[in-house]
Amino acid sequence: MFQPRRGRRRGPRWISEIPIVRVFGPIDRPHVGVIKMNFEEVEAIRLVDYQGLDQETAASLMGISRKSLWLDLHSARFKLAKALIEGAVIQLEEGNFLIRPGHPTDVKGESRNFEKDEKELDNSQ
Repeated sequence: MFQPRRGRRRGPRWISEIPIVRVFGPIDRPHVGVIKMNFEEVEAIRLVDYQGLDQETAASLMGISRKSLWLDLHSARFKLAKALIEGAVIQLEEGNFLIRPGHPTDVKGESRNFEKDEKELDNSQ
């Protein structure tokens, strides 16, 4: 049965690059679960916590409001903390994003569909 969404639809975020490594987890013991983070959350962490940008600048680079950036940061930080404390695996997955123009991994601002891209790559080999 169809359930209407609450609020506005989540808009795409600009990210600089697609993470190469997509799974992180404990190596000394079995993991207790999987926590999924999307690329946009990783970009928010990268800009604010790793590069030291203020939230207004980071939000501008991602093409979103400061409130949206704050929500992404809050979600990403919670997931990181939960994975570290509980010993869970962090799995990065695609979401709703665009590659920022002018970056080496630029795809001319097109939305990415990685399932389609992976199938095309498999067929070309």
